[in-house]
This record gives sequence, structure tokens and C-alpha cells, in this order.
Amino acid sequence: MRQQLVKFRTMQINGLRGLLTEYGEVMGKSRSALDKAIPGVLEKLANRLPAILIDTLRAQWNRLSELDKEISEIEDRLLAWMKQDKACKTIAEIPGVGLLTATATVAAMGNAKAFKSGREFAAWLGLAPGQTGTGGKVRLGISKRGDRYLRTLLIHGARAVLSHAKEPSAWIEQLGKRRPPNVVLANKMARTIWALLAHDRQYERSYVSVKPT
Repeated sequence: MRQQLVKFRTMQINGLRGLLTEYGEVMGKSRSALDKAIPGVLEKLANRLPAILIDTLRAQWNRLSELDKEISEIEDRLLAWMKQDKACKTIAEIPGVGLLTATATVAAMGNAKAFKSGREFAAWLGLAPGQTGTGGKVRLGISKRGDRYLRTLLIHGARAVLSHAKEPSAWIEQLGKRRPPNVVLANKMARTIWALLAHDRQYERSYVSVKPT
């Protein structure tokens, strides 16, 4: 539900920005730039556009605040759930796993023991290596199957971890020669999640759930 509202909000922002561009009003791409500029823009356009159009543009802008509130309320409910749910709290200790990833993983995964291994769980998410290529050249990437939303969250989380790391571990550097480091780490995060939940363990920074391959 949250991701649908976020997508709709993004569509609203892009649609509003596109309409204003047609009338010669170009603003910065950020949401803050839009919110800062639009009152003056609407006031200026009121001198040459019908009032009904100005009201429509203002209503579309006001709808963004309503969407912000709805998204915030959902996040508050997710946070309350995470604080009460043992599985969510457990995997939220993994670097790169935050509120959205923890709750989305537990909701999508169900019983961790339904998967035979962390490798199987990572493959189910579409994080297992897939081979593509032409002309005798083989490239390793991620599968397009699985839960796209959850896969994206894990990859973004892995990217955040790597961006704050002073230096990547040797195995990530090695595998990064064949696959993007953020995908490699996202795969490891998925396996760690499975290991913690399937074996009822707590996260330890020195703990390695599986041998990375």
C-alpha cells in the first residue's frame, strides 16, 4: 500500500511539474523546490489562465500534502508493528535493513523454514546470479523474477551500507568484478535474513550466515 501511494505521489508531482512547464514555468526537480516555488507561480499564472485551471493546479498541489499524511500514517503503523514483531526486530539489526525492508520481508517471506536455504530465499527474491550474453560473452546479473519491490529495497540498503563503508571486504571486491557490489551484498543480506529467522538467531556482526559464492 505504501509503495503504491509513493508511486502515485511521484506521478502527481511529475504531472503537476509537466503542466506548469507547458505554461512556461520550469522549477527544480526536488519536492522542496516545487513547494517553495508553486505559490508564486500560481499567483503569476492567475493573470493569464482561467480561474478553474488555477484551482485545479492548486488542488493537485494540495493533494500532495494529503498523500504525505497518508504515507506517514502507514509508516507509523509499520513502525508500531516492527517494535512488536520479533522477526522484524531481529532482521532490522542487519546493516542496510530498515523499517520498510524489515516489514516487507517478514510480510512477503512468511515462514522462513518454507525455504530450504538462504540461497533458495535469495533466488526466490531474484537475487541469485542469472546468466545472459551473446556472441560467446556471458554476463552475470540479477534475475527479473521474484519480489521486485523487496529486491529493490535490499539493493538500496546494500548500496547505503557500501557507501558508508571505509573499505569493502575482500570477497565483495572479488565478486564485484563479475557482479555489481550492491547486488552481491543484497544477496548476502537475504541469506543472513533467512539464517536468522529459520534458526531463531540474533544478528551478530561477526556472524556469517553462509559462504558467499
